[in-house]
Amino acid sequence: MTQAELARKAGVSQSLIARLEAGTVNPRLSTLMKIYNALKEYLEEEVTVDRVMHSPVIYVYIDEKLDRIVELMWVNGISQIPVLDRAGSVVGTVHERDVVEAFLKHREKALTLKAMDVMSEPLPIVPKNAKLSSVIKILRGEFPAVLVAERGNIAGIVTRSDVMRFFAGLPRT
Repeated sequence: MTQAELARKAGVSQSLIARLEAGTVNPRLSTLMKIYNALKEYLEEEVTVDRVMHSPVIYVYIDEKLDRIVELMWVNGISQIPVLDRAGSVVGTVHERDVVEAFLKHREKALTLKAMDVMSEPLPIVPKNAKLSSVIKILRGEFPAVLVAERGNIAGIVTRSDVMRFFAGLPRT
């Protein structure tokens, strides 16, 4: 986004944006809020999910045992993991809550259960060129993550943490 585009969207002068970038002006809070809101709107409308997603996606197959699923989630610091059938189609998701419920219900036998025994519905899937704004709407609801597809394959995943990282300007890990 150019200075002129930002100025137009925020309703301020381009010279003010230039002076802000140079650090030669101390604007009012109301002016900063206009600029912030214009930038936020731009990012939500223009940014595609491929700039926010992380890849590769860690997944399991339907016959994977819960002990391995728990290990993958723990080692990788993830709170949900997509479940694929042997043809490679997404058929479900194992969330932390699914694991906890399995332990509460089945106690010591829980670790021998398979993904198909404990999984919840699949995460939503969006194309790689989907707008971030559409993914944010999904993440504001019940889903903690969205899968990203490219040419029929899972190319990445966007979690609420990924959105936070992106807006905070932190690098991808």
